Formats: sequence, structure tokens, C-alpha cells
Amino acid sequence: MKIELKNNKLFFEYNGLKKEIHPFWLRERVNGDSFVDKATKQRLFDPTKLKENIQINSMNLSNDFLEITFDDGVQTKLAIQNILKEFSNMSDIKYISKIKWDSSLKDFNNFEFNDNFFEEEEMYKALMSFYQYGFVIFKKVPTQNNFIVNFANSIGSIRRTNFGEFFNVKSKPNPNDLAYTSLPLAPHTDNPYRNPVPCIQILHCIENEVSGGYSTLVDGFTVTEQLKKDFPKYFKILSEIKVRFQFIDQSVVLENWAEMIQLDEFGEFKQVRFSPRLDFVPLMDKEKLELYYSARKKISELYNSDDYRIEFKLQPGDLLMMDNYRLLHGRTTYDANEGNRFLQGCYIDYDSTEGKLKHLKRKFNL
Repeated sequence: MKIELKNNKLFFEYNGLKKEIHPFWLRERVNGDSFVDKATKQRLFDPTKLKENIQINSMNLSNDFLEITFDDGVQTKLAIQNILKEFSNMSDIKYISKIKWDSSLKDFNNFEFNDNFFEEEEMYKALMSFYQYGFVIFKKVPTQNNFIVNFANSIGSIRRTNFGEFFNVKSKPNPNDLAYTSLPLAPHTDNPYRNPVPCIQILHCIENEVSGGYSTLVDGFTVTEQLKKDFPKYFKILSEIKVRFQFIDQSVVLENWAEMIQLDEFGEFKQVRFSPRLDFVPLMDKEKLELYYSARKKISELYNSDDYRIEFKLQPGDLLMMDNYRLLHGRTTYDANEGNRFLQGCYIDYDSTEGKLKHLKRKFNL
């Protein structure tokens, strides 16, 4: 992609196509102190009040900047990099390449917490690792006074659900979810019955006195890419058919229709939903149902395979942050009679981590 100047008009070229940049688009982006507030970066003018047929009187293009004078007397200097970034139509986050991983992953990117951690460059590195691998583990996070709330709100803000602002994961009588038992949990994504599904889950280990109860993770991105390669018909039907996910307890009924593999507008990976205790496949032709059930069985086999699962034990003070759109998580069984296993959990959304990452990138000029 490049920008060039010709006959007092500005053009951008991309994939062999050349198009003129509208003068009004440029006029909206004037950035002097009398046009943009320094603190908030918000416009001090309303572009809807400008005349529609804004014209360019003169322009000067260098390697780094574009200087423009408009016919209403306004002058501005725009960074070429910022213009190109807007035309790429992609956020900084989407430029972070996902790193596929399987059971061979041994070196986890752990980061040690300290009092100033949220504003340090180390937090930037941790969030980069999160977007690359889909999870990150913070060590030595305070376990007193429901610190998970402070942690989550220091990145963004908690997404409250019917489970509360945060929830305590421990074995208890008459649970409304299998998470609150000592039973093993197969790989799954949380809250597939919500619209939208919470993007990020945080689990903070407060106590762990049992010999079992290992945490497990599977990279849904790796698995679905493998499914696409080896079983394209299965991948196709799982990414096309919407199924109903449902959660019911004494106080709420939650439902959402969605694909088990959701793709973005470019046909690329966006999200997986998998929770076979909570899904209801719609009634279809018998032949189509047979294909769908075969596809669901195959992806379940892959998700539960030792080839893709990593397993580790969270210690008190460990805080696991994982991408609920990408990763499946679970745990091995444990004996509650051995002692306490107590985790606290909550949810936040992508704008939390995206906003924090962009702030730290700006702060440290990265």
C-alpha cells in the first residue's frame, strides 16, 4: 500500500488498484491544537457543519508527512503512517499473529505480579503473549480481599453475569453448575449460551491443597485449523449450522444460537463454542444430521486428545487469563476430602485488554 500525489489530488494504491482520497475525508482529520483537544483527542469541531464540497488548494507530500491547505483556509500536517493505518482497516490487535500450539508446548510465558505491574512495560509484554497464545499466567497475585476484582478492573472492567461480579469455584452442595463440584471437566468454552459470549475468563487460585484438580487448556485455533485441513466437510458444516446453547437454573433461562466454529467476514477463525452438555442441534434432514453428528464427534475427539491438551497445577497466587473465544479449558478430578481447592473467577471483554495494550504501547512508544 502506498500514497502518491498527482495534480493536487491524493491517491492510495493497494493490490494494483488506485483510488483518490476524498478531500473531505482529509479535512475531517485536521489535527492542530485548535481542532483537536490534546487530552481527549476528540474533535473541537463538528464535521457535519462543514461545507460538503471542501477542496484542496495545495499539498506537499514527503516520506513521513502530508501538508495540506484547504479552500476554507485550514492548514494541517498529517502523518503518512496514520493515513495508511486507517486504510488497512485493521486494528493493532489484529496484527498480532496467533501462535498455534499443542501438547508439545512446555515453556509458558509466566509474568510475576508487583504493585506497579499494571502500568509497566512487563504488562504490555504479558498482554502481547496473551494475544499470541490465547492465555497468560500471572504469578504471586495477592489472594486476599477478592483481589481478582481489583486485577480485572485495572485492565478494564468486569463483565457481570448471573454468577455475579465474580464467582467462587469450589465443591459445594446442590451446585447450579458442574464447575462447583470435584468432578472432572472435559475441554469446553464458558457461557456459549450468552449473547455475546464473554471474551476473556480470569481464574485466580486462592487455595489448592489437593493432589488432583489440574487445569487443562486446548487451543481451539490449532484444532479447528487441523480439522479444516484433514476434514474439510466437517469444518464446513460446523462453521455453517447454528445450534442452540442453553443454561437453566432456578432463576434464569439463557439461550443463544451460534455455530460451533465461527468465522469472520474474511472466512478466518473468530471463535469456537463447545460445551456438549449444553448444546441442542436443530432438526435437519437425516443425511445432514448424520454429517453434523460425525463432525461434532470428530472435533470432540480432537479437543479431548492428548495431542492437543496441556495440563498444569495452579498454585496459590497464580492467576490464569484465557481467551474464551479461542481456548477450551477444563480440569482433572480431585478428592475434596484431601483439602481445599478454591479458585475465584470473573469475565472481562476484549475492549479491556485491547485498550490497555494500546495505552501501554503509546506510553512506552513501542
